[in-house]
Order: sequence, then C-alpha cells, then structure tokens
Amino acid sequence: MKLVIFDLDGTLLDTIDDLGAAANHVLERHGLPLHGMDEYRLMVGRGMRNLIRMALPDGTSEDTVSVVLSEFLEWYQNHLDIATRPYPGVQELVSSLNEAGFKLAVASNKIQPGTEKLVSKFFPGIPFVAVMGNCSAFPLKPDPALVRYIMDRAGVCESDTLMVGDSGIDIETAHNAGIPVIAVSWGFRPRVELAAADSIADSVDELGRTLLEA
Repeated sequence: MKLVIFDLDGTLLDTIDDLGAAANHVLERHGLPLHGMDEYRLMVGRGMRNLIRMALPDGTSEDTVSVVLSEFLEWYQNHLDIATRPYPGVQELVSSLNEAGFKLAVASNKIQPGTEKLVSKFFPGIPFVAVMGNCSAFPLKPDPALVRYIMDRAGVCESDTLMVGDSGIDIETAHNAGIPVIAVSWGFRPRVELAAADSIADSVDELGRTLLEA
C-alpha cells in the first residue's frame, strides 16, 4: 500500500460541534427549529448544501436553502475550529504513516477553504499529496472523480491505494473508485452503516496496525 486517502470529518477530526453550532446559529437567526448534535451526525457527509437542506423544515424552497447556506458558510468559515479536535491518537498515526513512507491525502465533502484550514492547523508539516474538499472542479463523494484525481496526482494505481472513512458515503466512494476501504467506528455514523467496508477499525491503534501491515 502506497497511498492512504482519509476522509476528514468523523475520521481524522471531530467537527460535529462546530458544524452543529453554525447550523443552529443560522436557524435561530431565521426563527426556525434547532437540532441536537446527535441529529447533525446523520445530516453531515454529503456536502454543506445537503446539510442545510436537511436542517431546514420539509418543503423549504431551494431559494431559501441558498440564502441560509450562504449565511451558514460565512459563519462556519470563521468559527470552524472552536470545538473541533483531532480524535485522540490520530495526529500521531498520521505522523507515523508519513515517517513510514506512505503518501497521504484528504478527500472531503467539506468546503475547500475549510478543509485546507483544518488540515493545516491540526496536521502541520505533513506533506499531503492533496488536501481536497468540495470545489467546483469535482462532484461530491460518492462520485469517485476526486479519488481518481488524487491517485493520478500521487502517481499510483488502484491496487496501491486505500481509503479510510467513517460513513457509507466513504465506503461507496471507495467502491466506485475500485479501491479497498477501512471504516472507522468512532465517527458520526452507526456501525451498521459500515458493514460494506473491507474492514472496520474500532480504535486508532487498530487502524494503525492494519495500515502498517497492508
């Protein structure tokens, strides 16, 4: 295994409190019902527009979704690292993989500026092959285009690449790209959603052992 592509939210970083706080901030501004963090765990993962669409009441027009999304993005970009933290042991794992000679990358459905800001803050000095979020050049996961771009940039093929994520979206992305995937159970989704992964890691130590032996 030469290249490991990580999802960000729910895999490397616990971002749910900042995402939920930003969404609730704009919902409250519009006098709309708020949601708990456990609810937001099931809303995130398919891009910010989908998150806002799910947070808004059923039947909300796309014009209103766009207005609320714009307000959400402005607020979130300035408050995305208030409560967000790496999962315990993740920074050490990424450093160990880098020292072992793995090429590393991030593929997220989070907005590109936010993805870059969080990765640079929490993983300084790691020479990621690519840090990719939601940008106009590629469709969102589970479309495999982003993963294939990262493989091309790294100069590796499917048999040399592995993906790590915390959701069915990541598993589907990997399958669509023709690469194996390890699901982590400490993220945002229930374990039952991870059944289609090639394997499930229940701890960072277990993930490290699996990757270093791959």
